[in-house]
Amino acid sequence: MSQELIVRAPVGLLPVLLYLVLLLWMDSYKLVRLGTILAVIFAGAITAAAAYFLNGELQRLTGLPFSLYSRYLGPLAEEVLKGLVIVWLFRTHRIGFLVDGAILGFAVGAGFAVAENFFYLTVAGDESLPVWIVRGFGTAIMHGAVTAIFAILAQVLTERNMKINPLLYVPGLLLAWGLHSVYNHFPLHPITMTLVVMVIVPPLLHFVFRLSAARLHRWLELDFDADALLLEQINSAAFSSSRIGRFLNDLRQAFDGPVVVDMLCYLRLYTELAMRAKGVLMMREAGLDVPVGERTRAKFEELDYLERSIGKTGILAMRPFLHMERKDLWQLNVLGK
Repeated sequence: MSQELIVRAPVGLLPVLLYLVLLLWMDSYKLVRLGTILAVIFAGAITAAAAYFLNGELQRLTGLPFSLYSRYLGPLAEEVLKGLVIVWLFRTHRIGFLVDGAILGFAVGAGFAVAENFFYLTVAGDESLPVWIVRGFGTAIMHGAVTAIFAILAQVLTERNMKINPLLYVPGLLLAWGLHSVYNHFPLHPITMTLVVMVIVPPLLHFVFRLSAARLHRWLELDFDADALLLEQINSAAFSSSRIGRFLNDLRQAFDGPVVVDMLCYLRLYTELAMRAKGVLMMREAGLDVPVGERTRAKFEELDYLERSIGKTGILAMRPFLHMERKDLWQLNVLGK
């Protein structure tokens, strides 16, 4: 390896990863585990490899010159591929708040950028240092930022939906595509464009982190009180005359008695775990990381058993009392790690 390449490689590969480390440090709740981050970075690198072959095939089929393809169709293909990783993260309840979307979206883009720049180092490593400054501090961070923006906007639009309408991903995809396309037009000198990226992206993501922290704190306080009230009603002597008690009594006409009993057990266990998850997050806000423990893991196993016993119809019937938004599924996923 030449001495010049030893200098250029860190410039092309490290800035976006260091920026990701900064985002993780800024996350006071530490919502995203390191293992998830590494897996998402790897997934982003896989999308870069897929984009290499997809872009070549699409350019061949369309017959567009490289200059036009790289400004319009190439950014769309790349943002769709990166976006698929984000969609999977939403569907598996690994994104619950804006900060999750920002970190995991940036991680996907970082993986993509590192793989792309590593490839360019192998085929064009003798390019001048300014080229690698643009690729490392401009293009790479752009990849992370636009994918983070896609994830953030998707989170905002899908926050209160259990089942996400695919159309709700379209605005974020169009915005990410548009920003990527504008960058590839280089309306300013490449070095100037790199400076613009470095000036705009940090305060934007810092604003997202502050907004997400405020919303998370407010949600924890309100939902914790609601869960505590529901648990108090379930355990009270006047349970049969409460709203949830009357509701379960009505369900006896549609479900067998043992299933209704399992529903009550499921409701109590789900609420206890939801409160436990919120408590863990509150402790993290205070700088303390509380281990889950074997008893909590056993409760998750019991919850899975009850869910199979009740069936999908029974779960749907109880949804009004379970606060079954994606945030609640996300918090259980956080606790179950």
